[in-house]
Amino acid sequence: MTDRSPVTTQAGEDGEFSHRQILVILAGLMSAMFLASLDQTIVSTAIRTIADDLQGLDAQAWVTTAYLMTSTISTPLYGKLSDIYGRKPFFVIGIVIFVFGSLLCTLADSMYTLALYRGIQGLGAGALMSLSLAIIGDIIPPRDRAKYQGYMLAVFASSSVIGPVVGGFFAGVETIFGIDGWRWIFLMNVPIGAIALTLVMITLNVKNVRVDHRVDWAGAAAIVVGLVPLLLVAEQGNTWGWGSPAALACYVVGLGGIGLFLIVEARAGDQALIPLRLFRDRTFAIVTAGGVIVGMAMFGGMMTLPLYMQIVHGADPMESGLMMLPLVAGMMGASIVSGQLISRTGRVREFPILGTAISAVGLFLLWTIDADTSLTLVMGYMLVLGIGLGNCMQPLTLIVQNAVSPREIGVATASATFFRQLGGTAGVAVFLSILFSRVGGSITSELELAGADGSLARGVQEGLADPVLRADPEALGIVQALADPVSGAGALETVTKDSSVINRLPELVAYPFEQGYALSMSEIYLVAGILAVVATVVLAFLPPIVLRTGSAQAEAAREATAAAAPSGTDLAAAEVATGGDTPERVDVTTTATAEPGESDTMTTREAPDNPDR
Repeated sequence: MTDRSPVTTQAGEDGEFSHRQILVILAGLMSAMFLASLDQTIVSTAIRTIADDLQGLDAQAWVTTAYLMTSTISTPLYGKLSDIYGRKPFFVIGIVIFVFGSLLCTLADSMYTLALYRGIQGLGAGALMSLSLAIIGDIIPPRDRAKYQGYMLAVFASSSVIGPVVGGFFAGVETIFGIDGWRWIFLMNVPIGAIALTLVMITLNVKNVRVDHRVDWAGAAAIVVGLVPLLLVAEQGNTWGWGSPAALACYVVGLGGIGLFLIVEARAGDQALIPLRLFRDRTFAIVTAGGVIVGMAMFGGMMTLPLYMQIVHGADPMESGLMMLPLVAGMMGASIVSGQLISRTGRVREFPILGTAISAVGLFLLWTIDADTSLTLVMGYMLVLGIGLGNCMQPLTLIVQNAVSPREIGVATASATFFRQLGGTAGVAVFLSILFSRVGGSITSELELAGADGSLARGVQEGLADPVLRADPEALGIVQALADPVSGAGALETVTKDSSVINRLPELVAYPFEQGYALSMSEIYLVAGILAVVATVVLAFLPPIVLRTGSAQAEAAREATAAAAPSGTDLAAAEVATGGDTPERVDVTTTATAEPGESDTMTTREAPDNPDR
């Protein structure tokens, strides 16, 4: 098939797609990936405005964790279902659920209802990213995948630039057509989702090699029972108390659920939601363990950067989003370079090890920041972190897809994504819990220091004499509370509910609050940096890896043809019929069915062996 032929999305006789066909399919995939990534960048930069409007900044973790929790738990289920019934139906279902959840988010009247609706949105998001990566793994050989990485990176880059600008615009507008500005952040997903759905319906016509398995609903239920209580206690542990009855109940139920999940999956065998035999593969097991730790460090560390920009440096949502561009630039640049090197050399093992090490350096640099650190220096540290992440995220997925049979691309990709998101969900819950448990004490300590050197008293006097501040009830209330040390604690509760008031305080009064937040956030980067070091050590145990040169779909089709060939069929003839190459491994078994001294040869075909197993 040449480029002059009509554009279709059917593979050629050899099971491989042409460059033109791949671009057509990528158009549909990238539209859905854009929908998911744009939502994340918009919400992350606008969450402070949303939380302040709904009077619940300290409940922000619920909104973030609910989305990550449902998207994480649904990811392996989508992967297994798509292996059985095909990718397209569940990709479409994911888009529909995501858009429906977005509509519900526009109706939220508190941070807790918003968290519920974000959870529904996450149920759809679980399909978008994991199935996109699985389909890419189906149609593009691992060795050639870097050639198309630029298109996928363009999606993330454009969403990273457009998201903060659009999110900042909507968050900064009080109302549009009588609807709160921030609610349009979710409402705009409707037309984008409609475009994505249309493109997917038209372009995504990839033939599925069916895996004849049943759906492991028992495993899906067990994983919910196991993870939800543990993630809940990770988010609420500081509030409840780590040894409180509620926390202990979560430990018991969660650990019991995980134990039940392992029993159910062991009994399900190959039909399991996450087949346990995958972990017998050294490469898969190491990448999975490293992915969990990387997810904790990456999501947990990155979620607080927009808050730092807005609370400590007074940036509005649009400005804070644009300040994140060094991180995006580092990720893009490193990913493009590593992708090209992987494509040319076939070497992939070194990149995630180098990436996690560089990420650790970036996080340790961020550990040193406080309220007085210049934004230029902070963005330089973010660039280092971005370079590290760009070297490890795509290669980890590539390694997992290369390590399994072509028929298991969906479940393997979803499993790897699941564990990385699981780490990210836990990281966000734990790190935000650390932040809001520490910030009160940090602010109190900074207020005491400011009171000792007299700067706080001067700031309070300036504030009380400022007619602009006196017209601001919230800011005036904080200044008046600080003037009376007995009632000063009331100011702390105000700023943890609505942090926007900090930027309206006199500079000398605002500084202790800004420094308190900055120091609390720096502790998060220290913990994330240590986790990145642990990930580097874990990934250093990866064995040598050689990337396949054929796409998963073509190899799966050749396997199916060889398996269906009758006894006595010449393998070379079967290969010619499917346009395939000679397999890396052929098992020949002999059955004595002909005349004495002779034999009939029956050739069977196995998945190409990986040298790293």
